Amino acid sequence: MQLGLIGLGKMGGNMRERIRRAGHDVIGYDRNPDVSDVKSLAELVEKLDAPRHVWVMVPAGTATQTVVDELGDLLSPGDTVIDGGNSRWTDDEKHAAALGIKGIGFVDAGVSGGVWGLQNGYALMVGGDKEHVDRLRPIFDALKPEGPYGYVHAGRVGAGHFSKMVHNGIEYAMMQAYAEGWELLEKVPSVDNVREVFRSWQEGTVIRSWLLDLAVNALDDDQHLEKLRGYAEDSGEGRWTVEAAIDNAVPLPAITASLFARFASRQDDSPQMKMVAALRNQFGGHAVEKKD
Repeated sequence: MQLGLIGLGKMGGNMRERIRRAGHDVIGYDRNPDVSDVKSLAELVEKLDAPRHVWVMVPAGTATQTVVDELGDLLSPGDTVIDGGNSRWTDDEKHAAALGIKGIGFVDAGVSGGVWGLQNGYALMVGGDKEHVDRLRPIFDALKPEGPYGYVHAGRVGAGHFSKMVHNGIEYAMMQAYAEGWELLEKVPSVDNVREVFRSWQEGTVIRSWLLDLAVNALDDDQHLEKLRGYAEDSGEGRWTVEAAIDNAVPLPAITASLFARFASRQDDSPQMKMVAALRNQFGGHAVEKKD
């Protein structure tokens, strides 16, 4: 199958490689000419055979809107646009309507896997009309992890990004719980090997997880996280999750508290946020702030 892929950064570049390894033809475009296969979006569209399938993997908001608008002018009826970035689900509805007037299909794909996706595969949460989603199954199958899990057609347009948003909200709360436990263990004088306590939890405990494995990786690099400043950004999806909870009168105390804890990290050098920052760097390659 042939696919155009726009945005070849930390995730997009690895996604191009994983899809190619599965035997598909991927033509990638990026503003960085060193990684791009073509020089422009127009050239990308010209090289694709109809019906075209173009995956957008750029930052949410203005960047995605600009690319979708330009594709709307370049593509033809019967083509499909896939937004695999972290867009807000309400933007998906707007994009689907605008492209639909021109006969262009739209699919939203929440993608999880970070910098490890090339090796492990990407969990995919997809929203859109069945006819558009089914047409793209070979690409989804190439990206997902091996085995029966890691892919879901979650529902209509917007469902994929909404599901990924909730996934990230849960991720916030899980990271916060690990961070709080780590700080308490570091605080008490009786525990003198916190890193190995975390390592011991990796097998046979109910709290074992990939995030726990990544926490151990971070502690192997910096046993007491002394090199990090206790500061952690929020990507926006945590905020959207809390806003959606308010709109739907659904109580989310743990996720809301974890979001507020990140706000607190911007006021003081929070020990808990050192662990959250380390985890975000481990699974997503997100930047960390080093101490002076």
